[in-house]
Amino acid sequence: MVKSYLRYEPAASFGVIVSVESNITYDSSGKHLLAPALEKLGIWHVRQGVCTKTLSPSLSSRAPSLAVTCVASAPSSLVASGYADGSIRIWDCDKGSCETTLNGHKGAVTALRYNKVGSLLASGSKDNDVILWDVVGEMGLFRLRGHRDQITDLVFLDSGKKLVSSSKDKFLRVWDLETQHCMQIISGHHSEIWSIDVDPDERYLVTGSADLELRFYNVKHELMNGESMANETGPETGNDGESATQNKWEVLKPFGEIQRQSKDRVATVRFSKSGNLLACQVAGRTVEIFRVLDEVESKRKAKRRLYRKKEKKSAKMGVEATDNVEANHGTEEAGNVLVVTVPDVFKLLQTIRASKKICSISFCPVTPKSSLASLALSLNNNLLEFYSIESGSSTKTLAIELQGHHSDVRSVTLSSDNTLLMSTSHNAVKIWNPSTGSCLRTIDSGYGLCGLIVPHNKYAMVGTRDGKIEIIDIGSGTLSEVVEAHGGSIRSIATIPNGNGFVTGSADHDVKFWGYQIKQRPGQDSKCLTISNVRTMKMNDDVLVVAISPDAKYVAVALLDCTVKILFMDSLKFFLSLYGHKLPVLCMDISSDGDLIVTGSADKNLRIWGLDFGDCHKSIFAHADSVMAVQFVRNTHYMFSVGKDRLVKYWDADKFELLLTLEGHHADVWCLAVSNRGDFVVTGSHDRSIRRWDRTEEPFFIEEEKEKRLEEIFEADIDNTFEDKHIPKEELPEEGAVALAGKRTLETLTATDSIIDALDVAEVELKRIAEHEDEKARGKVAEFQPNMLMLGLSPSDYVLRALSNISTNDLEQTLLALPFSDALKLLSYTKDWTSNPDKVELVCRIVTVLLQIHHSQLISTPSARPVLAALKEIIYARVLRNAKILLVSTLQQWII
Repeated sequence: MVKSYLRYEPAASFGVIVSVESNITYDSSGKHLLAPALEKLGIWHVRQGVCTKTLSPSLSSRAPSLAVTCVASAPSSLVASGYADGSIRIWDCDKGSCETTLNGHKGAVTALRYNKVGSLLASGSKDNDVILWDVVGEMGLFRLRGHRDQITDLVFLDSGKKLVSSSKDKFLRVWDLETQHCMQIISGHHSEIWSIDVDPDERYLVTGSADLELRFYNVKHELMNGESMANETGPETGNDGESATQNKWEVLKPFGEIQRQSKDRVATVRFSKSGNLLACQVAGRTVEIFRVLDEVESKRKAKRRLYRKKEKKSAKMGVEATDNVEANHGTEEAGNVLVVTVPDVFKLLQTIRASKKICSISFCPVTPKSSLASLALSLNNNLLEFYSIESGSSTKTLAIELQGHHSDVRSVTLSSDNTLLMSTSHNAVKIWNPSTGSCLRTIDSGYGLCGLIVPHNKYAMVGTRDGKIEIIDIGSGTLSEVVEAHGGSIRSIATIPNGNGFVTGSADHDVKFWGYQIKQRPGQDSKCLTISNVRTMKMNDDVLVVAISPDAKYVAVALLDCTVKILFMDSLKFFLSLYGHKLPVLCMDISSDGDLIVTGSADKNLRIWGLDFGDCHKSIFAHADSVMAVQFVRNTHYMFSVGKDRLVKYWDADKFELLLTLEGHHADVWCLAVSNRGDFVVTGSHDRSIRRWDRTEEPFFIEEEKEKRLEEIFEADIDNTFEDKHIPKEELPEEGAVALAGKRTLETLTATDSIIDALDVAEVELKRIAEHEDEKARGKVAEFQPNMLMLGLSPSDYVLRALSNISTNDLEQTLLALPFSDALKLLSYTKDWTSNPDKVELVCRIVTVLLQIHHSQLISTPSARPVLAALKEIIYARVLRNAKILLVSTLQQWII
């Protein structure tokens, strides 16, 4: 019999409030804040400070979880989230469901922006491309190529007819979305442009970079009567026809610059919803808030400035200043002409200073009555802060911080009955419910490196970096006592099997044995737990890990000299020395039966030893980086290991086989805890998340898992399979280029195969029907037996069913991979499908795409001409009829 094992699957992740790599944004109502938390999207109720809903991809997927890199909210309840693999998911916040997935980018999505009505979505990526998506049709319209580096931000102009993109290549590009070409390229920045935004009235566009100033541009619009924009500018264009033609295409015109206070680079610039404020967030701890003055105030300010200038000039030259001042907004200063400059419009109101580095900001779309605006900040220590901006100062109204650690999760420990989970970090200890992921207690502490929960689950011990043992009362959530235990950091803590004490190992070369004591609180009737040092054992080097055998016979001590010393527990006499690791042992564990001891090292290897003779059974190259934690499943020889390569691995220590690789963490995994029954595993990571992996009832076999891993390696390299690396990449023209929006994926290849299979089955069925008709004409009457695979459908309907199952976004790439012979067969069926009103739009897309792809071959193939001629006559009439039907139904609904 082939041995089977039970599979472990990702069940829950908690502890992350907001990711560092992504931005935050309010929803359209302003009541909720959307905060990415690694692969999830948390919806936080701003007033209550609670996470009401979590949007996350399906956990059943075996693929590694990908972090959210960008978020944008539409005017409706829809939200778009971009991921590290280039995919974009559209979510409905009200339903909490994923409406569609858009695949087009080959790199991580770095910018997302909806147009004002929410019908179009623009996305930018690390692949240097901009893609425009039709949100209603759930498909990509086209790809804009021209930037030479990562896209950093996007903004729509002129009611969604134009798009401005910024990039790390130091250029702004203005795209005409109707003609799909780049109409203006703006240079002048000396460093990467990190963010752009436009005010709600589309008067000013602001850009932020690593330069010490913010740059502003006037946004020019076409006249309603169709005149050129050159006529708007008047004297600036001059009489030269060439100059007028050039200015006609200038959408953005430089307006001026304003000096920033901070020397850090700009991370985000955003206008408030009302347009009265501009926030400039730098890659540091500050946000500069500028007041945007209206036209009357800015002219009054410019008039005062001009008057003061004239006063100084008249005092210097002895000439009286005239009061005749003319207003000419947006022109250069000359004589007595009133000029409105950038400092006249944008006035520094205040500077918000946060406690930690700011990652992202977002204005609330609803302006409160008592203040100018509300601003949300995400900090790099897993914290959300909300500020109320007033004319004089800003006030912090709320901080969301208790639901997660502010830094790495360094240790996780389960209670004896698996109902409590304790995690330690640099300044806090948290008690969790491992089933629900809710935080029960938060206790301020030192930098905890290790911990254990005392039997009966009333107290916990935490070993800190500064050599102290902190005793925590779990019930009250308080720090009961702090014991000066070691002269160096306490690296490891292990409980004694009889439950009467524990052992600690420290960097001061000491291994100390501790016993529990109950003492009376001074001045109180209640009693509390305390500890006392029973024995101390001096080692020759720093102690990294301590482990005790289940029968309390041996104590294993891992030292900085790469060896593990096994000693007798009672006499502390030397028993064995395990050596073989090339770098220090960072973790180890002893099996429940006391037969095996496993050690994990910084040399990336796991070594399985026999505890009877100290012989090495097997050395396994386990992780791509240091092995940080390893633990046996109780009463088995199965074990889990975690490492800095972000992976959790499940092993059989008897067969020395890798059983499962669990992917989910986004950074180094520091710690691991396995439940007593082995029904779930908990891991903690540098990404500040705590993840639970549950054992399922689904069995698996080693050989099958090996095949799946090979398939995953092949699928991961799918882009290199389609594209030859040795072919030189095409050089993009300066004015940019347009390409198809989608990309070839495994799903599109599978869809192409399904269409080809459906065409083949339908062709065979048509031949069988024709043969049956011939036999019927000859007088041989036999009942026709249809193909069972076609599910009772006609050949035409069977092919249509295969096409209808394809995602709208994948249709172009699916048809692109279709051979010409099959494309010709497909076109022959489209004539019949136009009779179905619900399929006219699909037929139009299929015919248009196939004509674009195979135009040259179609016009030179005689057999294609009758099909094309028939489609020319039918399709336009069908579309026109459908439009009339839709118009009539809309009018009827409006009348009702």
